Amino acid sequence: MQNNVLILDFGSQYTQLIARRVRELNIFCEIKPYNKLPEDLSTYKAVVLSGSPYSVRGEDAPHPDLSQIQGKKPLLAVCYGAQYLAHFQGGNVAPSNTREYGRANLSFIKTNEPFFENVSTGSQVWMSHSDTIKDLPTNATLLASTNDVKNAAYKLEGEDTYAIQFHPEVYHSTDGKQLLENFLVHIAGVAQTWTPDSFVETTVAQLKEKIGTDKVILGLSGGVDSSVAAMLLHKAIGKNLHCIFVNNGLLRKDEFPSVLKQYEGMGLNVKGVDASARFLDELEGESDPEKKRKIIGRVFIEVFDDESHLVEDAKWLAQGTIYPDVIESVSATGGPSATIKSHHNVGGLPDFMKLSVVEPLRMLFKDEVRRVGASMGLDPLLLGRHPFPGPGLAIRILGDITREKVAILQEVDAIFINGLKDAGLYDKVWQAGAMLLPVNSVGVMGDERTYEKCVALRAVESTDGMTADWVNLPYEFLQKVSNDIINKVRGVNRVVYDISSKPPATIEWE
Repeated sequence: MQNNVLILDFGSQYTQLIARRVRELNIFCEIKPYNKLPEDLSTYKAVVLSGSPYSVRGEDAPHPDLSQIQGKKPLLAVCYGAQYLAHFQGGNVAPSNTREYGRANLSFIKTNEPFFENVSTGSQVWMSHSDTIKDLPTNATLLASTNDVKNAAYKLEGEDTYAIQFHPEVYHSTDGKQLLENFLVHIAGVAQTWTPDSFVETTVAQLKEKIGTDKVILGLSGGVDSSVAAMLLHKAIGKNLHCIFVNNGLLRKDEFPSVLKQYEGMGLNVKGVDASARFLDELEGESDPEKKRKIIGRVFIEVFDDESHLVEDAKWLAQGTIYPDVIESVSATGGPSATIKSHHNVGGLPDFMKLSVVEPLRMLFKDEVRRVGASMGLDPLLLGRHPFPGPGLAIRILGDITREKVAILQEVDAIFINGLKDAGLYDKVWQAGAMLLPVNSVGVMGDERTYEKCVALRAVESTDGMTADWVNLPYEFLQKVSNDIINKVRGVNRVVYDISSKPPATIEWE
């Protein structure tokens, strides 16, 4: 593609936000570590330098080779990038007297400047830096200031190089998206052709060419990523896609038959494998959270391997890996991270099964996966499903797992989730579930004393699961759900609501 945008990452917490904002403009972009530039830069029409926790004055400061970029391609330098260019172009970067962090307003904008087209004086921007640009390079023109930051934006003369001290990618910069559009579309001339429909058309064509008439195995989870991946492959290779949906006995109530029915309606070739007894037998008596995860992972591989051998001449293993799982980021201690975060629906299977891997969603963010699914006509109920952990209810049952405990939690979970849907609250929550605690509490039902289980309800709002806030559900709703659970689920006499955020807590309890 000739309309790509390259984002060089210097370790900023906001780098992925830059990519998301660029994608929202229907422009394709990729994130690369600052010290691992692609050998072929010809496919990139513009480059963006990210912010960074480093100081350009530090000995460990990231020092990219921009010789093939600056002056040769349109370049936008954000925060650290702006300081980096100023520092090495003859300007002066020094510690700020006060840390410049938070909201600010543009008090000056250079008139008739294309970069600030449709942006007015007074526009709010977001600052996040401890150094400041005291003096611009001699070949720079000041474009914008705030009351506290004189050199908030500048341009290098004779080249399409722009630099800004603030972060246009964050929500608090009210005209940030407009600035990115001004630079990428009007200055760099990047075409806005990255759409869900174009992605589907291009990806299906690439899959046809790559796979040909080979057979592909895909482990479906019932979630968004694997379902959208399956539909893309189905469009490309039809009946040569063999999907396997394993019931590990730890799914939500009635999820196995309902998901299978949903997949049948999509025209997919899906085999449902009920291995619940096998999983639950293996888990019997185990209380350690990490050991429970390992048991589930091992048994899943065994079951999946058994089923895959029934697909004659299978050559490929398809996975729903998405872009945040494969981005090689810069660590806070310097250099690229030692490991790349990797999420596989069927963890460990590529080496184990000697199959080639195909990942049709590996360049998409989660919200883009949903848009692609919508463009292919997938059920909105499926696309709007809350995330659900791979180990299922195993990590929501604290302590050892028994069939009785699973049955209790499935009933509690069903009342909670269905209650959210009935109250119109489900789509306002990013993830919700119930935890079965390893304690009994005293209660009174009628004239009898009870000594039964306690459950904790959890509902959070988030964008990517990295951070999350608990949702302030209405008291009336919590009251009704609590009463329904205690009255309808034998074995539970106490319900509590978890009001912990992440961090310091995690979304799941194990």
